[in-house]
Amino acid sequence: MKKLQITIVCAILFFLVVLVTVALILGQIAVFTLLVVAGIALASFPQILESEKTILSPEVRSHASGKFVHLPEGFVHYEIGGPENAKVVVLIHGFSIPYYVWDPAFEALKTSGFRVLRYDLFGRGYSDRPKAKYERRFLVQQLDNLLKALEIMKPVNLVGLSIGAAIASDFATRCPTQVKKLVFIAPHHAPINISLLNIPILGEYLAAVLFAPSLPKKQRDYFYLPERFPEWTVRFREQMQYKGFRRALLCTLRNFANQDQLAIYKEISKLNKPVFLIWGKEDKIVPFSGSERLLSVLQAEFLAVDKAGHLAYYERPEAVCPRLVDFLDQDS
Repeated sequence: MKKLQITIVCAILFFLVVLVTVALILGQIAVFTLLVVAGIALASFPQILESEKTILSPEVRSHASGKFVHLPEGFVHYEIGGPENAKVVVLIHGFSIPYYVWDPAFEALKTSGFRVLRYDLFGRGYSDRPKAKYERRFLVQQLDNLLKALEIMKPVNLVGLSIGAAIASDFATRCPTQVKKLVFIAPHHAPINISLLNIPILGEYLAAVLFAPSLPKKQRDYFYLPERFPEWTVRFREQMQYKGFRRALLCTLRNFANQDQLAIYKEISKLNKPVFLIWGKEDKIVPFSGSERLLSVLQAEFLAVDKAGHLAYYERPEAVCPRLVDFLDQDS
C-alpha cells in the first residue's frame, strides 16, 4: 500500500510540474485547453484499464471446476473431497486469491483421509459478487450458511490463511461447539493503511486505475522464490474479468483489512481449543515479525518456515503439509 501512495504522489507532482511549465510557456488559453484534455484523459483511464467485462452467468459456471451452491447472498463456488465420514477440514483463503491457493494442502489432507472443503469467498473466484458490506461478520455468515447448506453438522477443523484466519477465529467464537481445531497461516492481525483508497469516489477511481491493475504483478510478492511459479499471475487474472471483483476487494479493504483483528485472537485463547500457527519467515504480505504479536495472545503450536513467503504450505509443502496433517489427526 505504501508503494501505491508513492506512485500517486509522484503522478500528481509530475502533472503539476508539467502544467506549470506549459503555463509559463504558452499562456492561459493553452493551459485551459490542456486542462480539458487532461480531464478527459483522466476520466477515460478507468474504461481503458477496465478488465471486468463479463458477468458470472450460469454459462460461465458450467465451465468451471468444482461445484456451486446457492446461499441467501448468492452462489458460492466450492470443492469437497475425501471420505464422507472422515474428520472435516475447511480451508478459508485470504484477501484476493480464490480457492486454488489451497491446491497442495487440499490434496495432502484429502490423501491423508480427511473430508476437505475449500470455497471462494464472496467477491472472489467464481463466487458471486453481491453488493454488500464486506466486513468480517459478512464473510463469517457466508461460512455458516455454507456449512448448513452442505449439511455439515459435526464439528469441523478450520484452516485460515491471512484474513481467512480472522474469519475462522470469529466463527469459532460465535459457534464454539462447531469447531474442533484451528490453524492460522500468516494470519491478518494488524490494520492495513489504505490511505486514499478509503476516500469515497477518489478511492473507487484509484482502485480502477492503480490498485486493481497492479494486483497481478503483486502476486510475485506472495513467494520467496516467485520464479518457481510463473503461472501464478495468469491464474489470478482469470477472476478479474468478472464484474464486481474490484468493488468487493475495495469494500473488504475499507471494512475488514484496515481494522485491527488482535481482539478476536484473544477471544480464541479463552476457548481452550488446539491452535496451530504457521508462518513463512520471508513473508512480504503479512510480515513474519507479526508472529510475536500473535503468540503473545495465543497458546499455539508454532511452525516457522524457512525460505518461504506468505504461502508457506504452497512453497514448502514438504515442510508444512506433514505437520498440518499430524496436528489435525491427533486426538485432543
